[in-house]
This record gives sequence, structure tokens and C-alpha cells, in this order.
Amino acid sequence: MKKLALFLAMAMVACAPHAQPGSDLARWEERAEGVTIIRDDWGIPHIHGPTDADAIFGMMYAQAEDDFNRIEVNFLNSQGRLAEAEGEEQIWRDLRMKLFIDPEEMKAMYEESPQWLKDLMDGWADGLNYYLQTHPEVEPRVLTHFEPWMALTFSEGSIGGDIERVNLGQLEAFYGGDPLEALAASDGNETGAAGAGAHIETGLTRLASEAEAAGEPFEPTGSNGIALGPSVTVDGNAMLLINPHTSFFFRHEAHVTSDEGLNAYGASTWGQFFIYQGFNETAGWMHTSSSVDNIDEFLETIVEKEDGLYYVYGDEERPVEVTQITVPYKTDSGMAEREFTVYRTHHGPIVRAVDGKWVAMALMEEPMNALNQSYSRTKAKNLEEYLEVMELHTNSSNNTLFADAEGNFAYLHSNFVPVRDPDLNYRRPVDGSDPATDWNGVHSIEESPNVINPGVGWSFCTNNWPYTASGPDSPEEDDYPPYMDGGSENARGIHATMVLEGRTDFTLDGLMEAAFDSYLPGFEATVPALVAAYDATPDENPLKAQLAGQVEALREWDLRWGVESVATSLAIFTTEVLNQTVRESAQAAGVPMNEFMSSGAAREPLLQALAAGSARLEQDFGTWQTPWGEINRFQRLTGDIQQPFNDDEPSTPVGFTSARYGSLASFGARRYPGTKRFYGTSGNSFVAVVEFGDRVKAKAVTAGGLNSDPNSPHFNDQAERYATGDLREVYFYPDQLEGHIEKEYHPGG
Repeated sequence: MKKLALFLAMAMVACAPHAQPGSDLARWEERAEGVTIIRDDWGIPHIHGPTDADAIFGMMYAQAEDDFNRIEVNFLNSQGRLAEAEGEEQIWRDLRMKLFIDPEEMKAMYEESPQWLKDLMDGWADGLNYYLQTHPEVEPRVLTHFEPWMALTFSEGSIGGDIERVNLGQLEAFYGGDPLEALAASDGNETGAAGAGAHIETGLTRLASEAEAAGEPFEPTGSNGIALGPSVTVDGNAMLLINPHTSFFFRHEAHVTSDEGLNAYGASTWGQFFIYQGFNETAGWMHTSSSVDNIDEFLETIVEKEDGLYYVYGDEERPVEVTQITVPYKTDSGMAEREFTVYRTHHGPIVRAVDGKWVAMALMEEPMNALNQSYSRTKAKNLEEYLEVMELHTNSSNNTLFADAEGNFAYLHSNFVPVRDPDLNYRRPVDGSDPATDWNGVHSIEESPNVINPGVGWSFCTNNWPYTASGPDSPEEDDYPPYMDGGSENARGIHATMVLEGRTDFTLDGLMEAAFDSYLPGFEATVPALVAAYDATPDENPLKAQLAGQVEALREWDLRWGVESVATSLAIFTTEVLNQTVRESAQAAGVPMNEFMSSGAAREPLLQALAAGSARLEQDFGTWQTPWGEINRFQRLTGDIQQPFNDDEPSTPVGFTSARYGSLASFGARRYPGTKRFYGTSGNSFVAVVEFGDRVKAKAVTAGGLNSDPNSPHFNDQAERYATGDLREVYFYPDQLEGHIEKEYHPGG
């Protein structure tokens, strides 16, 4: 009890508003006077500072103006402090992060960083702290003061870091009890067979299981990127499509410049000081989630001795690293804490147990180099300089599409791929006691399945494998070890190839149109199967007359989405049923679903699914002839991270669909409690098309609007453009900004 009381007192002091010493405030004010923020008529901030660090100061101030809450949440999560704001249910998420992120190590790493990077981190912290100083009405839940080293805890900008691959349920099962008891469950097999049936739960697997548990179809996550070479564009300029598929409002759009050469425009993840997906005057970069296998689990053979725990490694018995981690958490009466004894081998932290073996997880753990790479690539002027930055090898979970003003364009595969024995299956835990399973450095850029300036004139990635990235000029799968990529082709990949093949007439608007091409290849098998099943059904079957109108609508459909399309509604509502019924029948028959649908056994189930889908449309909307735009909606009512939805409140029709059906423009939407309409929460978020010539030209759109305050004119001012794919002009140069300036000021002014 005394410990809890002491902790409460300490927490109250730590959470009290920081009264900044005069020297800090004077320094911030002086820095702010040299930084200018221009807000254009979409609210996009254009920030300029004398130095890169000054520009970062202004960038973070502007970010905080638009959504401080998301900044704080991201850095609570990155430091393992979410439970301090949200309570005991977040303890395991925090513990997972603290297994990899140690504040003391981050502080030491900050001190070891090159001076230019320290300056950027200083500017980052100063900008956020000055925002809080000048906005006393903003009440942080936990982070009342930002320290420069904290920037190292979130150094890579993708929506689900590698650390999130650790399964929280398995982590709780291990550290929630006595980890030593797991050793008693051994089956005597020390070579790795204990791992049978176990695997690392990837972010996609986790999302799929959560969707299935909720009775909803799985929504693919990821992004689209397309790079075009001069040979396929009208003006002979390279072009780039930037199309991240994330949760909405996940990133902030900005333009950041300095007198030291920084000139980057695009989307940055809230709280980060680098443009994650974007472009400068002569080069652009787009990251897409990779299916590379670069996170591994090692089965550790643990030996208990009088002086501690050891693990077997070859002929050695090495001591297990044992440390204490404290996880504070919020309660109804104040703050409490929970202490954990945690374990680590040279492979990584222990994250679970399986059949008497402890399991260590290995992943890329180089925050300083990752932050260096994330920032430095924004200043790369061309492909050569971009590849130099890639030599840091810390872009772990993403592929990259690249284009520059010299006419270079490329698909660049995941930049952190450990060298391993290709004959071992690293998709399952391997025997950590065998030194032959260890990583042996990382593959060089030259050893990766990249495509640079292919003759076909284009490269793309839709979170599919790299082996179709440039059509006939793609890498050959057999030339690379199996762990280089564990993915496959997907419906968006098929669609991207369709819109790229054979074209040499791309303009900036043409690339935008391709990004929103309405064809849905995911229905190429389903719709013909439904029509064929109907045609083969005897006239006396009651479904024949009942479904005549629906089948005629599907028969005439060109498989293209649109807000006025009734067939899109029919196909999607029918597919919802098919995924629950016909899929089970196909699995029982032991054949792929597409093959099963073309068989006679599927005839009646197919028509029953169409009847059920039609009935659901009639139940929810009064008629099966409901246009897709009446169902599929974009709605933004509050600035909450978890959005509420209401059929009685205003919303905007959206034509494009889930990526499940092969729509390049992705809109992850579904019903919510109390709604009949589908509301989107993920998919197209920030979209930009960029052309690199004598001057860079770009168009872009952000989901809804830039500011999270419902009272802001920029809360939802881009909703219509977003929903229709009508990208707005990007004001990159001062002459483009003329006549479009809403406000010009210094931070704090």
C-alpha cells in the first residue's frame, strides 16, 4: 500500500503541467520568430525555417495544431505507456513495446547520434513543447513534456510496426503466469519440432481473425504504388502514384522547407518529423507493405542452474539476460503499476513458449539508423542518392516505388532481409540452439528482387509479390530464396497490370484516372457463375422467377463500381452470403471456391445466396434495386480516433469498394451497430499523383480533411473530392500559393 501511495504521488508530480524555465521559453520564442507557417485554402501547412531543425520545429507545431491527440497516442504506444492513459487492459500492449524499447537505451542512443540528427530531434521536441506551452487549454493525457530521445521510439512510419507481430494473447499467457512452468511441458524434442503448428501472427493474420470473430469479412490492408517511366508518358517525364491504404486520418499532409535544402511534400505519420510518403522537387517515394519474411522466432533450450538460467547455443550454455520491466497503468482511484521479470537471448526477447521451449523473436532493432534513413531519403535528389540512403538497410516492413526528374523509376524490395539458410522453413520457429539457424547479415540491394528502369516502362506494388511488379521485366521467383517474399498475386495486382499494360499515353490526369479505375476483377468468377447457375436452373424452380430481375442486372453488368450501380450492391451483398455458405461447401469438397462455383453442386447454393443478398437489401433499404452509393458512405462526425457512425447524420456516397474485390481505390467499409449503411474507416487515405519534369507537378487529396476539430473549416472540406477521386492541385511553389493563402504566421502567433 505504501508503494502504491508513493507511486501515486510521483505520478501526480510527473503529470503536472510543466512550468518551463525562462531559458527554454525564450529559446522557443526566438526559434519561432525565424519559422513561418503558411496555411493554404485547404489548411495544408507550408513550413519554412532557416535550418532543417527549425523547419522540423515548425512542422511539429503545425501537426499539433491539427491533431495533438493522435500525436500523443502514437507516442504513448511507441514508448509502451498506453496503459497510463487507458487503463489495465493495455498492460500487455505496453509490455510488448517495452520488451524492445528501453528509454535508457534510447537516451544513450540519442547522445551517440550524429549532431545533425540530434538537432532534428531537439527541434522535434521543442516544437511539441512550444505548442503545449502556447495552448494551455490542451490537456495531454500523459505526455506533458517531450524529450528529444522519444523520437527514436517511433522511427519508421508504417501503420503497424514489426513489434506488433508479437501475439498479445501468447505474451500474456507466458508472462502472466510463471514462465519457468513452461519448461516442464517439454516433450523431449530439442530440435524444433515443438514449433509445429505455431507461427508468428502477422498483422494481416491478426486483422483477419478479428474480422472473422466479429462476423465481418476481412479487409485487406496495405497500399498501392505505381512508378512510370518516360517511355509511357506523353511528356516524357517519370510519374509516381502515392496511394497508402491505412486507417483514415492516420497521416498529416504538409510541405516542409529550409535554407539547408529540405523541400519535402507529402504525408507524415502523426508525431513524426519526416515525410513518409511523398516527394521533393526532383524525386518521390511511395512505401507499400511488404510480404517479406524478415521477422523470425527461435526455439530456445533453457537450462536451470543454481546461479541462474542459461540457454543452449552450439556447444555453449549462455546466460539468459534477465531484467525487470515496470508497467504503470491508470485505475479508477489513480495510478498503479505491475512488475515483470523478462528474458532475452542474443536472438531477441522471449515472447512466448511452445512445448517446453521458450521462443525468442528476432527483428530489426536499429532505431537510430532507421530514423536516419527515414529522414535522409526525403532529401535524396535522384535514384543514386536514394539508393545510397538505402544502404542503411532499416526500411524493414515496406517495399518502395520510386521516380525522379532524371527519368529513373523503380520497384525497390524490402530493404532489411536477413541472410538465412534457404533450406530451413523460417515461417515456423527454428532451433535456436543450432548456430546454423542464426542470421548472417542482411542481403544487399543488389541481391534483392528490385526492378530498376525496366523496358516495359512501369512498376507497381499492391502488397502483392515482386514477381509481377513490371510484367515481363519482373524478377524471377526462382532466383531468390523463399524467405525473400512470402506473398502472392492479388486482385489489385491483376487490376494494376490491366491498367498499365500496353499504354504509352499517360498524363498526370491519366495516372489519376488509372488509380480510380472502376473495374472489379474480384467478380470475374462469381458473377458468371451466378448467371450460369440461373440459366441451368429448371423453370419450375421458384428461384427462377424470383431472381429474374437480379440476374438480368448482373448479366448486363460490366463489373465496374459506381454510385449509381445496382449490380455492385447485388454482387457485394451476395458475396457476403457466399463467403459464409458456399466457401464452406467448397472446403468440404476439397476444391478451390472458384472451381466449386462452376460445378453443378454449387447451382442451388449460388442462387440461394443471391436470394439472401437480395432479401437483405430489401430489408435494409426497401428494394434490391438500391444503388451502391446509397449504401457505401464516407462520414466524419467527430475528431475521435474511433469514429461513431449514424445513418441519420450527413454522409457522402463513395463509388469505390473494398480492395477484396480488386478495386485499386480502396474503401474498407462495413455496417456498424445501429447502421444499415456501410461506413469506411480505412483504405484510400492520402492519395497523390506526381510528375517530375522541369518543375514538379502534383495533385492530392486527404480523406475528409486535415484538421480533427469538427469546428474547423478543414475538418471535412475534402470529403467530396475524396469520394469522387477529384484530386486538387498541390501548391508546391510560391507562385502556386499566390491567391491561395488562408493564413501566414509564426508558431505561437
